[in-house]
Amino acid sequence: MNLAPIAIVLLVCGTSLASPRVVLDPGHGGSNAGAKGVAVQEKALTWTLANLVATRLHAQQISVELTRGGDQTRTLRQRIAYANGQHAELFVSIHANASPTRTQRGFETFVLTARAVDVDSPALRAVGEDGTARAGVDPEISMIVDDVERRAAQWEAADLAARLQHHLRDLRGDVNDRGVRQEAHHVLLGATMPAVLVEVGFVDHPVEGKELVDPVLQGKLADEITAAIVDSLH
Repeated sequence: MNLAPIAIVLLVCGTSLASPRVVLDPGHGGSNAGAKGVAVQEKALTWTLANLVATRLHAQQISVELTRGGDQTRTLRQRIAYANGQHAELFVSIHANASPTRTQRGFETFVLTARAVDVDSPALRAVGEDGTARAGVDPEISMIVDDVERRAAQWEAADLAARLQHHLRDLRGDVNDRGVRQEAHHVLLGATMPAVLVEVGFVDHPVEGKELVDPVLQGKLADEITAAIVDSLH
């Protein structure tokens, strides 16, 4: 499949009044293909959706940055470090799911656990894998500000996750709603802005997997993800 650079993943952080900025993270890419579906690999689906969302956000005068510029390999730490460096308002990591039995379906959104925010994120910094550079700010003060921002961002992250589930439920129905969940996803660890990971569906399900490659449904998924982000920014 040709993954032409239409670039977009979801990451929002550090918005200005004139032009809010969102960082979109198309999950996987390059040597990490992600879940293998009945009709598409996860990395291709997330790239498509991220670009569709980016186009819609641009149309509403919202700045968007992607964590990868095509079918490229990016580590989880590189993704969140990029988002922090962009000082975005929000960070949205877009993914698709799979299950051992290939019988599960539905959508869900993840936020970090309290432990991940209070313990795991600072631990990454201790080994040199985390932290946000702040020009002209003492490093120790910068670390304190990082910690304050991470904790404060969790309220907004939970709100964004709830909005994403609400919008996707309007499109896909209650029966497919797997809810908002908490987990220490590494792609969210260390974020200094509200950060969520959304699983749009199961690419290995015999029915849903085929539905997810339908351009009409992809456009509608992008509409709903965009609407949730815009709602959170206002």
